[in-house]
Amino acid sequence: MMQKNWWKLLCVILLLYTCTYGFLVPVPDPPGVPLKQTIRNLFFHVPMWIGMMVFFTVSVVNSIQYLRFLNPTYDIRATEFARTGVVFGLLGLFTGMIWAHFQWGKAWSGDVKQNGAAIAVLMYFAYFVLKGSLQDEEKQARIGAVFNVFAFFMLFPTIWILPRLSESLHPGGMGSEGNPGLNPKDTTNAMRSVMYPAFIGWTLLGVWISTLRIRIRLLSA
Repeated sequence: MMQKNWWKLLCVILLLYTCTYGFLVPVPDPPGVPLKQTIRNLFFHVPMWIGMMVFFTVSVVNSIQYLRFLNPTYDIRATEFARTGVVFGLLGLFTGMIWAHFQWGKAWSGDVKQNGAAIAVLMYFAYFVLKGSLQDEEKQARIGAVFNVFAFFMLFPTIWILPRLSESLHPGGMGSEGNPGLNPKDTTNAMRSVMYPAFIGWTLLGVWISTLRIRIRLLSA
C-alpha cells in the first residue's frame, strides 16, 4: 500500500513544510524596496501557476490521445485535469491580487500580465461551457478535445509572450517594476529551500485531486 501511495505522503509532508517554514524562513528586506512580508507570496502564488501549466499540459495530452483513439477514458482525464488547472489558475489570480494590493496599491490594475492570466482562465471556462452545452457524449468529447488543444496553445501568447513584449509591473515583463522577491532568480538560498518543495507539493496536491475525480467518474460511468 505504501509503495503506491508514497507520493501522497510526500505531498502532505512538503505542504506542511511549506505552510510552516514558509512563514518562518528569513526573507530579504532591502532598503528602499517595500517588500516587507509580501515576498512570502512566492511560496503560494508562483506554485499555483506552475501547477496550472502542468495540469493543462496533462489535459491537452489526453485530449490529443482521445482524438487518436476515441477512448472515453482520455476525455475524462482531460476534463478533470483541466478542471484542476482552472482551480489553480483562480488561486493564482487570487494570490496575485493579494500581493498586488500591497505592492501596486490595488488588487487589479489592468496590468497586461493580470489581463492575460484572466483571459487564459476564461478560455478554460469556455471549454467547460462548450462541453456542457452539448448533449451527445461523443460529440461533446470530440469538440471539447479540439477546443482544449486551441485553449492550451493560446496560453503561451496570453501568459508568457505578450507580457514580455509590453510594459508590465509584474516581474518578467518589459520594464517590470514589480516585487523582485517574486522573481525566482532574485531569491535567496533560504527561500529556495521552501520554493522548490512548494512547487512539488502543490503540484502533487493537484494530481491527487485530479486522480480522485477521475476514479469517481470511471466508477460511475
